[in-house]
Amino acid sequence: MAIPQMHIPEKPLALLEEFKNFALKGNVIDLAVGVIIGAAFGKIIDSLVKNIIMPVISVLLPSEQGYLGWKFVINGKDIPYGLFIGEVVNFLVVALALYLFIVKFLGFVMKAKKAEAAAPPAPTKDQELLTEIRDLLRKK
Repeated sequence: MAIPQMHIPEKPLALLEEFKNFALKGNVIDLAVGVIIGAAFGKIIDSLVKNIIMPVISVLLPSEQGYLGWKFVINGKDIPYGLFIGEVVNFLVVALALYLFIVKFLGFVMKAKKAEAAAPPAPTKDQELLTEIRDLLRKK
């Protein structure tokens, strides 16, 4: 009975090498940085909403408790609509920030790049000389 032969790769660490090439690509690192910054931005927005915006709303709509205490009680069950309103405001602030960044800021940058790309390059010295020769020949 013949023993089946196993295929041993020439590079035993080929999988590790492939993973290293994948993980250290610029796109993956950029994506990781973007996710980390996005998470930090989310925490800042969450703090802004919970510690500044919603307490101001609580002052404008006075009640015995802040927005955290806003709730309906139905059959002895609490339905905390104040927390829901806080999360909706949180979403709206994040959506506004993304809109301003993506549509307004990046849109402006993309338009500037398109305008720069659309502008023809300046003619070379040879092209200028050829244009002058052509114009002189047309006059004759």
